[in-house]
Amino acid sequence: MGFLYSQLLKTLPYPTGSYAGKSIIITGGNAGLGKEAARHYARLGAARIVLAVRNLDKGHDAKHDIEASTGCGPDIVQVWRVDMASYQSVQAFAARVCGIELDRVDIFHANAGLARAAYGNARLAGGDEEMMAVNCISTLLLAALVMPKLKETAAHFPGVRPVFSITTSGTHGHTVLPQAKSALPTEGALLAAINDKATAEKHWDDQYPISKLLTVFAVRAIAERHSSDEFPVILNLADPGLCWSELGRDYPTWGFWLIKAILARSTEVGSRTLLHAGAAGRDSHGKYCDDCEISVPASVVTSDAGKLLQERVWNELVAKLESIQPGVTGNFSK
Repeated sequence: MGFLYSQLLKTLPYPTGSYAGKSIIITGGNAGLGKEAARHYARLGAARIVLAVRNLDKGHDAKHDIEASTGCGPDIVQVWRVDMASYQSVQAFAARVCGIELDRVDIFHANAGLARAAYGNARLAGGDEEMMAVNCISTLLLAALVMPKLKETAAHFPGVRPVFSITTSGTHGHTVLPQAKSALPTEGALLAAINDKATAEKHWDDQYPISKLLTVFAVRAIAERHSSDEFPVILNLADPGLCWSELGRDYPTWGFWLIKAILARSTEVGSRTLLHAGAAGRDSHGKYCDDCEISVPASVVTSDAGKLLQERVWNELVAKLESIQPGVTGNFSK
């Protein structure tokens, strides 16, 4: 009933305020939620908006559409390439973010995501399952890699507290992470089970929720270790609800599309939740934002069992990120 009320009756506030002088990066910025969030930021006067996209042609189409609808200048919206299904591409993109092209990064929306109907092997991401690579591992790798730039922004611009916000999903509560019951409690065993083709296909309905659940665990684990009192960057999660975006386009079932037709928000309305998380402030550090409010995640996260599982997940994610780029998780410390 809460979901139905949220989707059908809840009115989300239209973004207002000024983003003059602000630099904002949005992955998955060429369509859906990311594009509509970028349109809001352009309308509200952002100095620079980077659309981080896999397809540059689609990115430039989005740029021109945003410019035409908002009247922002041609230098405001930039299009940079990143393929979240490639850890090397994520590393190259982050190196560019941390370079001299950007003098500051105020808000970073890690919004790119996948919802696949069948198992896919991300060969440029170590052979990991594609949704896990894009929705979880690459997203956390990107967070770690750009953290120095966000910290630099905080240090050089007094009073600025940069935000790294991950677009999540309420579906994180639709799984109990079944692999945790079967995987041996040895290093890397849980992530290995989640990425394993046979195991993933056995629990395929859980795979997308799992990819979102693990990022919820990770953000909470980081914030628990480094509170907003000591950490110069805010990390949070934004749940836009069910929206008419391209996410889930691979699902062929009529039932799924019927549900979307009845319940889904427009991408513009859903994008308002991203702007809320981007401006939510230090009280949102490590928190789950839902319906433009600071909320709580599902009980699979907040229960006593969830707290234990969070530690196991975090330890394995740290090991995974370190295997991709040694020392990178040190960026999550103050």
